[in-house]
Amino acid sequence: MSKPKARKKAVYTPPQKTQQVKVSPRWLAPTMVAAWIIGILWIAIYYIAPDAPFIGGLQNWNLLIGFVFIIFGVVLSTRWR
Repeated sequence: MSKPKARKKAVYTPPQKTQQVKVSPRWLAPTMVAAWIIGILWIAIYYIAPDAPFIGGLQNWNLLIGFVFIIFGVVLSTRWR
Protein backbone atom coordinates (compact mmCIF):
# COMPACT_ATOMS: atom_id res chain seq x y z
CA MET A 1 0.00 0.00 0.00
CA SER A 2 1.44 3.31 -0.97
CA LYS A 3 1.60 6.37 1.21
CA PRO A 4 -0.92 9.12 0.42
CA LYS A 5 0.79 11.96 -1.31
CA ALA A 6 0.96 15.10 0.77
CA ARG A 7 -0.27 18.08 -1.03
CA LYS A 8 2.43 20.70 -1.26
CA LYS A 9 0.95 24.07 -0.66
CA ALA A 10 2.79 27.35 -0.76
CA VAL A 11 2.83 29.18 2.53
CA TYR A 12 0.92 32.43 2.37
CA THR A 13 3.04 35.49 2.79
CA PRO A 14 1.21 38.79 2.95
CA PRO A 15 2.38 41.54 0.63
CA GLN A 16 4.89 43.99 2.02
CA LYS A 17 3.31 47.20 3.25
CA THR A 18 5.25 50.39 3.04
CA GLN A 19 5.81 51.72 6.51
CA GLN A 20 5.44 55.42 5.86
CA VAL A 21 5.07 57.50 8.96
CA LYS A 22 1.98 59.66 8.81
CA VAL A 23 2.66 63.23 9.80
CA SER A 24 0.10 65.71 11.05
CA PRO A 25 -0.36 68.99 9.24
CA ARG A 26 1.51 71.85 10.86
CA TRP A 27 -1.68 73.75 11.67
CA LEU A 28 -3.29 70.90 13.61
CA ALA A 29 -1.56 71.13 16.99
CA PRO A 30 -1.80 74.94 17.36
CA THR A 31 -5.46 74.89 16.30
CA MET A 32 -6.23 72.08 18.73
CA VAL A 33 -4.59 73.83 21.68
CA ALA A 34 -6.14 77.18 20.74
CA ALA A 35 -9.62 75.61 20.64
CA TRP A 36 -9.12 74.18 24.15
CA ILE A 37 -7.85 77.47 25.53
CA ILE A 38 -10.63 79.52 23.91
CA GLY A 39 -13.26 77.12 25.25
CA ILE A 40 -11.89 77.18 28.79
CA LEU A 41 -11.45 80.96 28.77
CA TRP A 42 -14.96 81.50 27.37
CA ILE A 43 -16.50 79.50 30.20
CA ALA A 44 -14.23 81.08 32.82
CA ILE A 45 -15.03 84.63 31.66
CA TYR A 46 -18.73 83.81 31.71
CA TYR A 47 -18.47 82.69 35.34
CA ILE A 48 -16.24 85.57 36.43
CA ALA A 49 -18.09 88.37 34.61
CA PRO A 50 -21.53 87.17 33.48
CA ASP A 51 -22.61 90.74 32.65
CA ALA A 52 -19.66 91.47 30.35
CA PRO A 53 -20.53 92.99 26.97
CA PHE A 54 -21.46 90.44 24.31
CA ILE A 55 -21.20 87.55 26.77
CA GLY A 56 -23.96 88.79 29.07
CA GLY A 57 -26.64 88.68 26.40
CA LEU A 58 -26.06 85.04 25.60
CA GLN A 59 -26.88 83.83 29.13
CA ASN A 60 -26.38 80.06 29.49
CA TRP A 61 -25.60 79.65 25.78
CA ASN A 62 -22.07 80.66 26.79
CA LEU A 63 -21.59 77.21 28.30
CA LEU A 64 -22.57 75.58 25.03
CA ILE A 65 -20.21 77.82 23.07
CA GLY A 66 -17.32 77.02 25.43
CA PHE A 67 -17.96 73.29 25.30
CA VAL A 68 -18.21 73.35 21.51
CA PHE A 69 -14.70 74.83 21.35
CA ILE A 70 -13.41 72.20 23.79
CA ILE A 71 -15.06 69.33 21.90
CA PHE A 72 -13.68 70.70 18.62
CA GLY A 73 -10.19 70.53 20.17
CA VAL A 74 -10.78 66.95 21.26
CA VAL A 75 -11.97 65.97 17.77
CA LEU A 76 -8.84 67.53 16.29
CA SER A 77 -6.70 65.60 18.77
CA THR A 78 -7.93 62.32 17.27
CA ARG A 79 -6.29 63.34 13.97
CA TRP A 80 -2.92 64.11 15.55
CA ARG A 81 -0.11 61.70 14.67
